[in-house]
Amino acid sequence: MIYETAEDWRAAPHKRVMLFGMSGLGKTHVSTLLRDSGEWFHYSVDYRIGTRYMGEHIADNAKAHAMKVPFLRELLLSDSIYIGSNITFHNLAPLSTYLGKPGDPDKGGLPFEEYMLRQAQHREAEIAAMRDTAHFAARAVRLYDYPHFVCDTSGSICEVCDPFDPADPLLAELSETALLVWIKGSDDHTEELIRRFDRAPKPMYYQPDFLHSSWAAYGEETGTAPEKVDPDAFVRWTYAKALAHRQPRYEALARRGVTVTADAVAAVRSAEEFNEMIARALEAR
Repeated sequence: MIYETAEDWRAAPHKRVMLFGMSGLGKTHVSTLLRDSGEWFHYSVDYRIGTRYMGEHIADNAKAHAMKVPFLRELLLSDSIYIGSNITFHNLAPLSTYLGKPGDPDKGGLPFEEYMLRQAQHREAEIAAMRDTAHFAARAVRLYDYPHFVCDTSGSICEVCDPFDPADPLLAELSETALLVWIKGSDDHTEELIRRFDRAPKPMYYQPDFLHSSWAAYGEETGTAPEKVDPDAFVRWTYAKALAHRQPRYEALARRGVTVTADAVAAVRSAEEFNEMIARALEAR
C-alpha cells in the first residue's frame, strides 16, 4: 500500500484513493464532495469508459437505429445532423443502454451473442480505463495543480481482475497508484439495493463465466426459450446472485487496502471528515 499508517496518510502532500464497491453505496457521492472541495481531482472510470473507450460503439448504435428512419437516414447520409452521447458523471444512461439486456427483442432485448459481444467490449474498456488511473493521477497535479486524487471505480472492478491472485498485474499497478478503499454495505444495504434494482432494472457488466452459467440456469429454471426471455425478468433474477458473487471478490480486493462502511461514507460532509475516516480505517487494519 502507498500509505502504511494513519500518520503516512495524514502527512501525505498528495493523497490518492481508489473507491470500490457495489453501485449505490456512495462512491460517486463522496467523490463529488471531494471534487467540490476544490483540492481533489475526480476521475470517474465509468465516465472514461463511456467517453474514451465505448463512445464510438454508443454513437454507432444510435446511428444504426436512426438509419432505420427514412427522414433521419437522409440527414445522416448528407452529414446534416450529428449523433453523439451526452454522458456525464451523473448520467451514464448512454453506456448502460448500449450494454443492454439479453432476451426477447420485442421487449427490448438483445440476442445473447450480441449481448456477450457488448459485455466483452465493456471488459476491455474497463481494464483500459483502470490502467489510465496513474496517468490521470499524475496529470491532475501536473496540469491542474490538484494536490489530491480520487478514482471513482465501476462496480465491476472485482470482475475484470483476479483479487485472489497476489500477482494480478492490474491490481499490482493500481496498488502502486492509489489506496484501495472498499465501501462495504450491510445486509440492509444489500436488501435496499435489490429493492431499488427491482423497481428499475438496469444493464450492468458481469463476469463471462458467471453470466453464461446464469443464462443457462435461468433457462432451465423457467423453461423459457432464449429468444423469449423477458430481459427485465432475467436481470432482476441475476442481480441478487451477482451481489453474492461479488462479495468475496470485494473482500479479497480489500485486503490490499482498507475498508469503510457505507454508513460512514454517507455521514461524511467534508474533505476533512473523509481524511479522518481513511486515517481511522488505516489504524484499524
